[in-house]
Amino acid sequence: MRPYVIINAAMSADGKLSTRERRQVRISGSDDFARVDRMRAECDAILVGIGTVQADDPSLTVKSPDLKAARRREGRPENPIRIVLDSHARTPITADILVKGEGERIIAVAEDAEMEKIRALAEHAMIISCGKGRVDLPYLLNKLSESGIETLMVEGGGTVIWSFLSEGLFDELITYIGSCIIGGAAAPTLADGEGFINESQFPRLHLEEVQRIDDGLLIRWKRKVDG
Repeated sequence: MRPYVIINAAMSADGKLSTRERRQVRISGSDDFARVDRMRAECDAILVGIGTVQADDPSLTVKSPDLKAARRREGRPENPIRIVLDSHARTPITADILVKGEGERIIAVAEDAEMEKIRALAEHAMIISCGKGRVDLPYLLNKLSESGIETLMVEGGGTVIWSFLSEGLFDELITYIGSCIIGGAAAPTLADGEGFINESQFPRLHLEEVQRIDDGLLIRWKRKVDG
């Protein structure tokens, strides 16, 4: 068992998530920011990788007071559970994701991560340890499902998104394509990683929706399931 996984990302017209220096850039506008805020408010949990935490220091909190109030009326915390995929326990204890906003935090680490770092993080978040060398994603998703998480929003970065795509651990892929060109062979893309070797490995998608937002396009796909 695993949660329903929605991958959400904003990229430039040439498919880049940020610059070659991994510097955060504004790709979408206010309407898309509001859409993402609504998605966060609707989900049980949000997941990012350690690279995103180190580069952008996001809080991943719900920004709209109305959306936060709606969650409280439903008996839920203002913010969804925030999860960091961090195999080697490198999340700074001062990271915004750990110190801003109410709600539960989870750090997923590999079994051989340094114990001293794990102890420090355990004062700020629940620790889930699974996998040798890197986090075992299927095991982690199973544990999240057992804890009651039904919908999980994956916000990146490119290496984390690649892991979910390559292992077939997603149900929807939502991409906002902004009206800018970033360029650079070393700039991160939607699916960084070693890549697939042949077409038989490609995850296949079904186009669900195309919508103009701000000065770009929102495209929503669902993963095609064999059979």
